[in-house]
Amino acid sequence: MATININADDFEDTITQNDIVLVDFWADWCGPCKRFAPVYEKASEEYGDVTFAKLDTEANRALSGQLGIEGIPTLMAFREGVLVFNQAGALPGSALKQVIDAVKGLNMEEVHAQVAQLQAQHQH
Repeated sequence: MATININADDFEDTITQNDIVLVDFWADWCGPCKRFAPVYEKASEEYGDVTFAKLDTEANRALSGQLGIEGIPTLMAFREGVLVFNQAGALPGSALKQVIDAVKGLNMEEVHAQVAQLQAQHQH
């Protein structure tokens, strides 16, 4: 499966309607983004059960700001709608595979329990 381009309008649906979603935040003027793109594309062909999305930070400045994107490329990984990985910088292919395998190996019952615990703490 190839990468898909998303924007602020379909960002939420993309991460909530797919089990595992990686989002590459990039911009046309960004050299490291251009070097990371083929690595990301290649991984998208190897992992058919993962949604690989790309979001242009220039065209989606408000969303990028809300998500706290400061450096690009930034890679975020979501599983079951929960942000489980967030890192700026272009990753080599081997590191990207490690991230994907780690996200796939997460015990989501534990992750959801931790999220619920954090939310409960913030409500007090």
